Amino acid sequence: MQLVVARIGRAHGIKGEVTVEVRTDEPELRLGPGAVLATDPASVGPLTIETGRVHSGRLLLRFEGVRDRTGAEALRNTLLIAEVDPEELPEDPDEYYDHQLMDLDVVTKDGTEIGRITEISHLPSQDLFIVERPDGSEVMIPFVEEIVTEIDLEEQRAVIDPPPGLIDDRAEIASARDAETTAEGEPAPEDASAPQDPAPEGKA
Repeated sequence: MQLVVARIGRAHGIKGEVTVEVRTDEPELRLGPGAVLATDPASVGPLTIETGRVHSGRLLLRFEGVRDRTGAEALRNTLLIAEVDPEELPEDPDEYYDHQLMDLDVVTKDGTEIGRITEISHLPSQDLFIVERPDGSEVMIPFVEEIVTEIDLEEQRAVIDPPPGLIDDRAEIASARDAETTAEGEPAPEDASAPQDPAPEGKA
């Protein structure tokens, strides 16, 4: 199985080094010297890592055959792809490979269906689940233990405990807009204290 483990950024210096956006939890394993990686676009690779080092919090790589800034810039935005055994699991039981998380159903702790994971975005500060909702819209859920409380690979689901506004942000924005309109002088409902018909189940 092929997995994207990094994206090449801009050139660093004049000797062929490049910055990389790491997309793996195991950079020491996937992006170490001697690793041979396929690429997207395929015409650029395969690339063999010659050296790697961390500079100002960023991983810098140099590839065999790339010796100057021009060659390094030509690699910009190239995806680096590693061949991974689909049965292989991370050493840390609390870590997961992207392919294990893709297509998991996302539900809240009370069983409410949120959607399906269609993409994992690896940001410098945290990872994000991109979740497609049943209506076709998308929601971004930070992959942190305070929010993602359980990953159940056997049941193929991720259980979340979302803070207010993470899932129902559109409803909150609409409510805020209504309140703002009323505050600007629009007439309030004739009997705001009268009980209203409850919203149909699932529409609140």
